Amino acid sequence: MAFKSLFSIIPCVKRKEEKEKRKERRKRSFLKNGSILLEDLIASCDGKSHPIRCYSAAELIRATNNFDPSCIIDELHDDMYRGILDDRTVIIKKHYDVDEAIRDIIISMQMSTHKNSLKLLGCCLEFNKPALVFENAGKGGLNSHGSLEVDNELLPWKTRLRIAKQLASALTYLHTAFPRPIIHRDVKPTCIFLDDDYVPKLSNFSLSITIPPEQLYVEDQVVGTNGYLDPNYGLTGKTSEKTDVYSFGVLLLVFLTGQRAIQPRGVDQHQYAVQYARSHAFEDQFRTIVDPKILEEVGEGVLAQQQLHDFLTMALLCIEEESELRPDMINVAKKLVQIEKSMFPS
Repeated sequence: MAFKSLFSIIPCVKRKEEKEKRKERRKRSFLKNGSILLEDLIASCDGKSHPIRCYSAAELIRATNNFDPSCIIDELHDDMYRGILDDRTVIIKKHYDVDEAIRDIIISMQMSTHKNSLKLLGCCLEFNKPALVFENAGKGGLNSHGSLEVDNELLPWKTRLRIAKQLASALTYLHTAFPRPIIHRDVKPTCIFLDDDYVPKLSNFSLSITIPPEQLYVEDQVVGTNGYLDPNYGLTGKTSEKTDVYSFGVLLLVFLTGQRAIQPRGVDQHQYAVQYARSHAFEDQFRTIVDPKILEEVGEGVLAQQQLHDFLTMALLCIEEESELRPDMINVAKKLVQIEKSMFPS
């Protein structure tokens, strides 16, 4: 009996030791990640703070059934999970790089006051890499065609135009609302989520960077996504607000064409949306660029055709090779408002 009792005690002791070790690891992670976060917050928030909640690892594990794959939003966002916290559905994002996670927390927190940014509710610093908790976006994320990833739902032209207008507003806010301009550096469809009313939410600020005081650009390692990457930035490593303008111009082309920024064309061949649009942007050819679904929807009316032409013209301005020739995001936003009102007056 004594031996039996001893053997039954040993596993309990081991489990207790393992539990204590996990608690200690989480404590160390919290202290390490928390100190980095605190330093960055002080440096970037100009002494101001936006309170967010600090969640425990146990809460996020329960919310996602230990990050069960069935909770993943979709195949394109395999680091993002839906879960239930405080009786509400939320999105929980796991990061694989501490620096990117900290940057995402800081800028998401600053952007949370804008209605077209995915609102940050809190974070967890107890994992090896911080996890972020966002508001839910009921419709999910966009895919590389600019459609909803879940069920591949095609968006009507009116919805695409409204999304473009509201995203331009969010990027304008990112560039102008803070003491120093912030550059997103990776604007693309998969950074965009839609709520239940199809309101767009810009997300993923993990590659964002701030322009230093009294400078027009910042020189840094080139990051971003092929097809959306500003060629000047790719060559020089110098990024500014115009880097985002270029990426946004490519996004406009994706919305207009219903095609990816880089479309496969046979074996080892690809068609870039930028090159294709530039080579067909003529009065007698521009309709060949437009998604047939859009042409079917808007019809042959003069106003509709002019609206599509103005939208394409705006996209082409955004993707000018010379950065200086591109408009500022605030002017892009104003123009998109005008284009929307030309056919869909409120």
